[in-house]
Amino acid sequence: MGKHGEERVATIVVAHGAWSSAWAWKKMRPLLRAAGHDVFTPSYTGLGERAHLSSPDIGLDNHIADILAVFDYEDLRDVVLIGHSYGGMVATGVADRAQGRVAQLIYLDAFAPRDGQSLFDLVGPETEARMRKGAEETGEGWKVPANPMPPDTAPEDVAWATPKRRPQPVKTFETKIRLSSRSMPPRSYIYCTRIAPQDFFGQFAARAKSESWGYVEMDASHNPHITVPEELRDVLQGMIDGKA
Repeated sequence: MGKHGEERVATIVVAHGAWSSAWAWKKMRPLLRAAGHDVFTPSYTGLGERAHLSSPDIGLDNHIADILAVFDYEDLRDVVLIGHSYGGMVATGVADRAQGRVAQLIYLDAFAPRDGQSLFDLVGPETEARMRKGAEETGEGWKVPANPMPPDTAPEDVAWATPKRRPQPVKTFETKIRLSSRSMPPRSYIYCTRIAPQDFFGQFAARAKSESWGYVEMDASHNPHITVPEELRDVLQGMIDGKA
């Protein structure tokens, strides 16, 4: 039991979304820390403050290794691991490879791959073709440009976030995840129901319900950590407390 009555406190590690990095969780960190949680929001190689390290050779396995390194160097155990969007690919790989160190895996409007799937497999051939075309046209053939922010994002948040979003290597989206174990920690899914323009995540919401994961729907678009941080804090707390 934590200092907030019946609310549990946790060690939280965030695997952020594509084109993003630690900065995107700027609103969430103080909210979660005020609730007593220890929070880590590392940036992947080639993004955010590590954008200078970007190269065509960076793939999904590099980003999984980035998060695993935080586990190792910070000696983290009993972690609540949150994967947002593309970060669900990363978090799934981390949970597989950090056996016994992840207490709970929370997908936040995220991809939840099975063994042998890439993000391109999960978005379908039309979206893959569009992303590859963007890389050819504006990304020197190997960098996929960032998608625009959801249309309900406040103008000040668009102005804050857009310049920080960086193109991401094609290889991160085409790498097929390799899972070594069938055993995963308890999983929960947060499905954001304001869908625009395409619903990539309904398939995983359906899986979560069919496999009896924890499940919550939010009346939010794809980036609730930016658009509705207080509501997201409350949802996450409920999941950490086992109420979803």
